Amino acid sequence: MTAIVLALVASLCFGAGLVLTQLGLRYVAPLNGAAISIPSSLALLICVAPVALAGDAVHWNAVPIFAAVGLLYPGAATLLTFAANRALGPVITGALGNLAPVFAVALAFVMLGEPLRPAQVAGLLVIVTGVAMLTVGRGATAGSWRSWYLLLPLLAAAIRGFIQPLIKLGLELWPSPFAASLTSYAVSSAIVITAAKVGTGRWLAHAPRRGIAWFIGVGVCNGLAVLLMYAALAQGSVTLVSPLVATHPLVTVAGSMLLLGRRDGGARLALAVAISVAGVVLLLAG
Repeated sequence: MTAIVLALVASLCFGAGLVLTQLGLRYVAPLNGAAISIPSSLALLICVAPVALAGDAVHWNAVPIFAAVGLLYPGAATLLTFAANRALGPVITGALGNLAPVFAVALAFVMLGEPLRPAQVAGLLVIVTGVAMLTVGRGATAGSWRSWYLLLPLLAAAIRGFIQPLIKLGLELWPSPFAASLTSYAVSSAIVITAAKVGTGRWLAHAPRRGIAWFIGVGVCNGLAVLLMYAALAQGSVTLVSPLVATHPLVTVAGSMLLLGRRDGGARLALAVAISVAGVVLLLAG
């Protein structure tokens, strides 16, 4: 039950972060947004570290695993998600992110030996069906939706799916979700700040105050989401946690309607998201 609650709250935070990202992208480019949000998450974790890690001995054999995760997540995945958010909108980005459990569950089966039952396979197929609905039936704009833009959230989903079994391995060596989050965010912060320097010529992102404020909010939401997801993985299996975290499109749909006034595809998109979430339920039931 603890893993379920943690995963659902993580899903809420991830969904909120996607909506806030869309607001921030009105003022800030994706690269600068990542260079603001990820270090903001790291700053929050550093402030809490003296309390969260008090009396906890460092397990050095787990640190390389946490650092390896940081090379891809949240840094690379965040850059891809921000770019997808700008090109496709938060609802589409969130819905395509539902493919993350497909990768996570399959890798957990291979890497960790977690069981993969028929209901879980059915859930994976239903999720793929829901996501496929997002790429058809858009009339004159269908070509762009089937272009390379769709690869952005799909690759981000693959990264999120890959790192979950990897983090699970690290947490078996050092059962500290906070240490895992702190290490991965430190590595990712270095990556996005360096990328921003190369791309913009600045170590500190140049952006309007309003854009900086939105992306600090994104950093808080995503930092909490990652910490909660890692805590859930420390308590439960990847097969349980990953599908629950993937329910965040429900939050992006509601948030986009309330805050952005968007429908992003109307009834067809709502049906696609509902089918994807139904697949998540099947995974959980399995």
